[in-house]
Amino acid sequence: MNNNSVHQHSFHILLLVVTVALAWILLPFFGAIFWGTILAILFQPMQRWLTIKFGKRRNLAALTTLVLAVLIVIVPLILVAGTLAQEISLAYAQIKSGQPNFTLYFQQMVHALPTSVQNLLGRFGLDDIPGIQRRLTAGAAQISQFVAEQALSIGQNTFQFMISFGVMLYLVFFLLRDGGEIGRRIRRALPLDEAHKQHLIAKFTTVVRATVKGNIAVAAVQGLLGGVIFWILGIQGSLLWGVLMAFLSLLPAIGAALIWAPAAAYLLLTGDIWRGVILIVFSVVVIGLVDNVLRPILVGKDTKMPDWVVLISTLGGMALFGINGFVIGPLIAALFMASWDLFAQAGENDPRG
Repeated sequence: MNNNSVHQHSFHILLLVVTVALAWILLPFFGAIFWGTILAILFQPMQRWLTIKFGKRRNLAALTTLVLAVLIVIVPLILVAGTLAQEISLAYAQIKSGQPNFTLYFQQMVHALPTSVQNLLGRFGLDDIPGIQRRLTAGAAQISQFVAEQALSIGQNTFQFMISFGVMLYLVFFLLRDGGEIGRRIRRALPLDEAHKQHLIAKFTTVVRATVKGNIAVAAVQGLLGGVIFWILGIQGSLLWGVLMAFLSLLPAIGAALIWAPAAAYLLLTGDIWRGVILIVFSVVVIGLVDNVLRPILVGKDTKMPDWVVLISTLGGMALFGINGFVIGPLIAALFMASWDLFAQAGENDPRG
């Protein structure tokens, strides 16, 4: 009996060691593996449908699904990223040359305010337009330079990027083809009650699809609408502002308003009333309601977490994991809530309780 216990503990230690070792080996390709898994989960329903249509030829179905995933997701992202890089380079060059003229903008905004408000700003030293301009210009230049350096870093590491991209596509193909069997093996290996395993795996899949499919679709539509209205109103850098609006739309409650609200305030304070009113009305009525219309359709009301949980988990996830965190954060929060719900249900059903 003692020997069996020693052997069992030794095996568990070995299992832990080899698992940690494999995770360490795969760490350089974390992004490729993560997004490969996400794409495979998203396109698994299409893979199953094509497998039936192609007479259960899984290789052909997986290859077709992979091509469709590239055309639907990856190609548009590459095109937008290329155009965005040009916009960022142009913005950085303008900031270095002293454009836009933040001093003139702030002077116009401050002079448009009532005298009492101007006096209040003076009390706190906020009427020092040249000083504020220098700090904002420096901050904007640092942000633009950081983004430009990141783009340059990606360009310099093209070989590594291509390897990671190839690993991701290779992984997507096999996860699509063998996803069902892999899922069954993972389910068998989990040391949990069968009902708990089914609940947690279903929650995991639902949250991944909801976060990526729903949130990204909503963010893309809000960013597109924001870029279009900025372009119609003649606001410079409409593509850049639209992409920023889409990115910030991943954050519920505040999201796109962080872009359009200051722009509308500037238009109103500088006397451009009609353009300011049009931007506010369009943003509130059209952009603001996109979330209420699209999210229930794409995500489903029963899969949504409270907005404050999504907001905090998204911010925390992105702080720890970068861009991957907008999926990882809400996913961990959802699994946390699901696990504690199971624990509470088990406590309620326990006759000893």
